Amino acid sequence: MKKDYRIKKEADFRDIMSERQSFANRHLVVYIRKTSQPHFKVGLSVGKKVGNAVERNRVKRLLRLSLKQMKPQIINDLEFVLIARPAIKNLSYEEVQKNVRHVLNLAGVVIEEKENKGA
Repeated sequence: MKKDYRIKKEADFRDIMSERQSFANRHLVVYIRKTSQPHFKVGLSVGKKVGNAVERNRVKRLLRLSLKQMKPQIINDLEFVLIARPAIKNLSYEEVQKNVRHVLNLAGVVIEEKENKGA
């Protein structure tokens, strides 16, 4: 993700999480906040319970790739924080992408696309 799309400061993470608007599944938790930005911003949090540095970086890489694939479908005027739970480290890319899509759908962050695209 480009720098414009990332949340890096601890204070920004704290502000979003203090809004207390969260949604979760077994592998991820998402906190969201409305903004007046021209595009969405996302922060990733993968704690030490997930594993060592190699495992945490792999999870972050998979999360970033999933978000990049979903970028056109994500609502623009939001900031959100994705927090990985320890069970995510054993998932494949497809499973991570499925979980990201699921938790973002729960949060209402994703614009629903039509099932029949001119088939």
